[in-house]
Amino acid sequence: MVNFCSDNATGAAPEILRALESANAGAAMPYGNDDLTRDLPAKFSVLFETEAAVFPVATGTAANVLALSSLVPPYGVIYCHESAHINVDECGGTEFYTGGAKLHSLPGAHGKFTPATLKAAITGAGNAHHAQPAAVSLTQTSESGTVYSPGEIAAIAEVARGHGLKLHMDGARFANALVSLGCRPAETTWKAGIDVLSFGATKNGALGAEAVVFFKPSLAESFKYRRMRGGHLVSKMRFLSAQLHAYIDDDLWLRNARHANAMAARLAAGLAALGGVSIRHPVQANEIFAQLPAATIQGLLDRGFLFYRWGPESACELRLVTAFNTPPADVETFLGAARDLAE
Repeated sequence: MVNFCSDNATGAAPEILRALESANAGAAMPYGNDDLTRDLPAKFSVLFETEAAVFPVATGTAANVLALSSLVPPYGVIYCHESAHINVDECGGTEFYTGGAKLHSLPGAHGKFTPATLKAAITGAGNAHHAQPAAVSLTQTSESGTVYSPGEIAAIAEVARGHGLKLHMDGARFANALVSLGCRPAETTWKAGIDVLSFGATKNGALGAEAVVFFKPSLAESFKYRRMRGGHLVSKMRFLSAQLHAYIDDDLWLRNARHANAMAARLAAGLAALGGVSIRHPVQANEIFAQLPAATIQGLLDRGFLFYRWGPESACELRLVTAFNTPPADVETFLGAARDLAE
């Protein structure tokens, strides 16, 4: 079965499973008082070249909504792209955990908004009749599979800082963006103006682990209470932390992302060479959005390939996502079938 639905449809990397097996030996103190969890801040501080406060959580949604709840009051406004996961796919979780903060969605081509769009949207500061501008959330990579450069992030951060807003990054596919950019983690986060990062691992080889990383530890003062109240102070925290250690050790996270991106580039190039196929967004990481003839899409489904239809059915658009362990043979099998159907 060839499955391009998502990178969370895959299993876990062998290195992650070995780390879990090792963490399973013997007893360890619960609720984050184990050695693996205690060591994470030092390890992430080295990785990001600055002091960082690190909190493991079990899901990306938890990472996003709990991080934003630490930055935004109940009467605040969070600016994000209209396709952002927090706006479309988290069931009002941000509004719930912030106690009622307002999401203000911004338009923008290829899943990204511009500093000018953000600046024009920031209104109402100081007016008691309006929700107050409080934070900006970027998605890296975006929901269209595109990547914000450090310069683009810095320009958005400049607008945010000018209005006293905090800056959050949803990094569910942060590793894929990083290898696409070819820069160090610091350059696309705190050095560019990011205050807090939802650091994703599950989509890139972890069994199930994310982290909230604060680059200004003072912003994290209430987070331990919010995480507990939100149900994400995991009792056997060592099993989340073990995954995060293994994920960044020996650059596993970058190797995994590099493979996923390479498979996406190979798949996109093959599709673009077919007649009647349009690649809808630049392929900069491991997601492809393509428009194909309706008969080709149906033929691929009939042959057992798995992927998500995207947008209205009349658009004949699909999303293909490659993963850390996508076999090159799967890419060639899919392209071969698409060629047959196109002919």
